[in-house]
Amino acid sequence: MIKKIGLLTGGGDCPGLNAALRAVVKSSMGMGSEVIGFKDGYKGLVQNNYMHFQPGDVSGILDRGGTILGTSNRDNPFHFKVELEGQTEYRDMSGRVKENLQMHDISCIVLIGGDGTLTSGRDFARMGLKVVGIPKTIDNDLSGTDYTFGFMTAVNTATDAIDKLHTTAESHHRVMILEVMGRYAGWIALESGIAGGADVILIPEIPYDIGKVALNVIARKNAGKNFSIIVVAEGAKQAGGDMVVCKVIKDSPDPVRLGGIGNRIAEELEQLTGIENRVTVLGHLQRGGRPSPFDRILATRYGVAASEMVERGEFGRMVCMQGGEITSIPLEDAVGKLKTVPPDGEIVSIAKSLGVGFGD
Repeated sequence: MIKKIGLLTGGGDCPGLNAALRAVVKSSMGMGSEVIGFKDGYKGLVQNNYMHFQPGDVSGILDRGGTILGTSNRDNPFHFKVELEGQTEYRDMSGRVKENLQMHDISCIVLIGGDGTLTSGRDFARMGLKVVGIPKTIDNDLSGTDYTFGFMTAVNTATDAIDKLHTTAESHHRVMILEVMGRYAGWIALESGIAGGADVILIPEIPYDIGKVALNVIARKNAGKNFSIIVVAEGAKQAGGDMVVCKVIKDSPDPVRLGGIGNRIAEELEQLTGIENRVTVLGHLQRGGRPSPFDRILATRYGVAASEMVERGEFGRMVCMQGGEITSIPLEDAVGKLKTVPPDGEIVSIAKSLGVGFGD
């Protein structure tokens, strides 16, 4: 009897999604299963918008950014937005999801997503649905796995930006501030900052003192280095202060949009140092483009592992990497707790040994 497997990509896009779904489709078909993809994340699952994957559908997508299935980070099936007679309501549509899966005779579903997508996956597992999760996010903040795919490509993008900023900073004797994504975790800022040779790295896990940041810049100038590179995570905050919020999206499951910390730091640093500052905000450049070889391989490993878990009947779990090996953990243990940078961990200590300032 041919198994029918459901598949969707949820949450924000990131490089490697196509590589992961390609791996799920090809390996599942190789084991005799049929794969039905739901479009635009949970929205497609609720509205029964789907496609039957054929082998040719995943040809030539390994190196493509984005996701051919589409995605959404606003459609929580347990709190789903519906319009009725001009009025907006939010309803629990998990029952509809279960009906749609039964309609297609789908025996299990593979969910590729971050904390929000996989939290709903955990809740579906509690309802008795057969679920396997695959972790993705450029923020690398999912607990239970060493790496999420998408992260290394974002680090590569940020590092390339730092490399370019070095030459113009040195030419004009300026302070160049690069604001990167990461939300409440500083992984992108930390690793790209080290790789790019940043002088100061500001992350959410280590609240900064702007006076100490200014001292780093002045010390470099006094040493004959007339420029500085500062990498700041969007969620960084001053000691005793709050994160800088760009806007609030009311109908989003995670309504807070961070942004603007780079400009705030630039304004304060110019007042304290008298040195000209320039700010670059990478924004969604970090989400787009071709995945790095690392992310293509990791996403492929995760996709094949998820298909093998389906074949073995291992449900209610998320594929993960631990100590370089692919394994899995219960969805219950995979969500609800962010993996943040340890302030006294090895990577921060290495950066400090190299003279990198954290404003603390």
